[in-house]
Amino acid sequence: MNNWTLNSDVLLLEGLKVTRRSSFPAFLLLLLIYIFIMVSNMSLMFLILMERTLREPMYLLFCNMSVNDVFGATTIIPRLLRDIFLPSSERFILYNHCALQAFCNNYHASVSHTVLMIMAFDRYIAICNPLHYSSIMTNRMMVNLSAWAWGSVFIMVAILIGLSVRLSRCRWIVENPFCDNATLFKLSCESILINNIYGLAYTVVLLGSSIGSVTLTYLKVATVCLQSKNNVLNSRALQTCSTHLAVYLLLLLSGSITIILHRFPQLSDHRKLVHILLHIAPPALNPVIYGLQIKVVREKLIILFTRNSKTASIIHH
Repeated sequence: MNNWTLNSDVLLLEGLKVTRRSSFPAFLLLLLIYIFIMVSNMSLMFLILMERTLREPMYLLFCNMSVNDVFGATTIIPRLLRDIFLPSSERFILYNHCALQAFCNNYHASVSHTVLMIMAFDRYIAICNPLHYSSIMTNRMMVNLSAWAWGSVFIMVAILIGLSVRLSRCRWIVENPFCDNATLFKLSCESILINNIYGLAYTVVLLGSSIGSVTLTYLKVATVCLQSKNNVLNSRALQTCSTHLAVYLLLLLSGSITIILHRFPQLSDHRKLVHILLHIAPPALNPVIYGLQIKVVREKLIILFTRNSKTASIIHH
């Protein structure tokens, strides 16, 4: 087996074990979640881009997160919807498509961390150095930070997936409902020492810088709030920072559970279900957390929907 190389470019996705009776409810639920993710995130982006009062660095950074959430959901959910009605023995995927999906999957997760890092930096400047906020967080700075958030991890993820793609394959069954880096290198019988070393370095750099920067930022913010007697400042800081922390903790929790479950092959079916839930929960919850928690965005959304409903009623009459 160790010397046998698989030449087929077609792989079989294990997917979820869905009975014929439960396939339609599962399809409908997943479709509704996907529609909600698309509509909520795109509505938030539309609102921020159309409302002049929301064209501030913090809200423009929300757009980065929404774009990434739409990208992440589109990478996974349409394929899952298609596979639900297929027998488990017919859920095929081309190896090139699997590698592309693995790249997009890891890229989405990595960009989530870098975007939340620059959002933490933005809150630090706004709360700890408010007088110089407008001179530091300029449009040019926003473009540079966004380019760094998307560009830096693009290279890192490309190397990560490239190391897995270079391996010869002796298996053709993907033990997951969709492809990621772990499922790619599990298809090989070669030594994956280099993959493990780079993967560990990649994880340490990404999570270390992410957790470190967010922790230091909020320690500084907490210190400023404790020293300040300005209740308005403290209230605004608590509102925006709690929102950011909620999204960040959700991201860390989903990533940690996914990594842990990969170490327990006997929990295969549970891992598949949890893996899917943890990939669709953050994109669905992020716009809700931002839209409902932040007062300015919530008020603008209410005004927007009220205006649209009045317009619709006038046209109807």
